[in-house]
Amino acid sequence: MPRPLTIGLTGGVASGKTFVGSEFQKLGVPLLEADDVGRAVVAPPSPALAEIARDFGADFLTSDGQLDRRKMRECVFADAAALKRLEAITHPLIRARIREWQQTQTAHYCIVSAAILLESGMDALVDRVLVIDAPEIVQLERLLLRDGVAEPLARQMIAAQASRQRRLEHAHDVLDNHDAQRPLAPAIRRLHFFYRNLAAASAV
Repeated sequence: MPRPLTIGLTGGVASGKTFVGSEFQKLGVPLLEADDVGRAVVAPPSPALAEIARDFGADFLTSDGQLDRRKMRECVFADAAALKRLEAITHPLIRARIREWQQTQTAHYCIVSAAILLESGMDALVDRVLVIDAPEIVQLERLLLRDGVAEPLARQMIAAQASRQRRLEHAHDVLDNHDAQRPLAPAIRRLHFFYRNLAAASAV
């Protein structure tokens, strides 16, 4: 059975991707959050978690045997080689689960939301890329003021992702979210109807 039209939703950290995804869900669009899949594949007693413990050390697990996500995040954002090791363990499993989810969808179209859609190669699993765009200075301000992230870590988080230019170069559709005072709902609804029509046309 062919999979439905799939939109890859992405954007830099603190760009507003989560909010946009929730607005599509309110319109009845099935959405899979890659972060949730990532958590599931390392939930104990998964083989992936055991491999992480062997590779990175048992001190990357919490006292109850869960992945210490904060410690892992600080590690991989500061060490590109460590990030690649983690991705080699988790990304094949995440991609497999995304494909399984796609095959179960019956809506006109569905969305896979992933902050690192391009960096991970998961854009190969989707038909169009929707980028939520915000300048890096806006991302930094949101991380510092809204999320309370320390500035060195905030800068590492931004630097660890694809550049704004790269995201825009790969985008089929862009939502500008640099101004928190400008509502995105009208543009989201327009995209929703566009995607529905696109899915209907491709099904003919």
